[in-house]
Amino acid sequence: MSNHKKLMSTLIIMLLTFFLLWSLNTYGLKGFLSISMIGRLAIAVMLLFTGASHFTKQSEMVQMMPEFLPYKIELVYLTGLMELAFAVGLVWQRSSKWTAIILIIFFCLILPANVIGSLKRVHLGGMENGLAYLYFRVPLQFFFVGWVYYFGIRLPESAREKMTAINKA
Repeated sequence: MSNHKKLMSTLIIMLLTFFLLWSLNTYGLKGFLSISMIGRLAIAVMLLFTGASHFTKQSEMVQMMPEFLPYKIELVYLTGLMELAFAVGLVWQRSSKWTAIILIIFFCLILPANVIGSLKRVHLGGMENGLAYLYFRVPLQFFFVGWVYYFGIRLPESAREKMTAINKA
């Protein structure tokens, strides 16, 4: 896979999931899912992929961490488990708003690891491109934060009725 495709894979997974679920919901499920749920499911699927990568790309992820941090491999596993838990928390309605808030904080806290990874040219997800990686990765991180905010916090679950009305129009 080219560096460009590796760099965009998380975005592609999320957007493809969103549009597939939206289409299925619009044309097959007749608006059963709210747009909020579709957005949360899309980022949850992405988190399943990124969380799983913490268990298959540990050595690369350890390289991304600041030197002063102890227990690096354990932190890689912990953050992977956290991403998997965020995926579950986002789709469970009762926990989705709090999960979204914590996930936004998490996204902000892990951004420095992407900066460090690009400075070290870690061979993971495009970081081997050095600082050029950050021209895409930093705005992408803010896009993910905005996505989680919109679908997990801002857009109420009651938006189902609004979207159903829009889809029928």
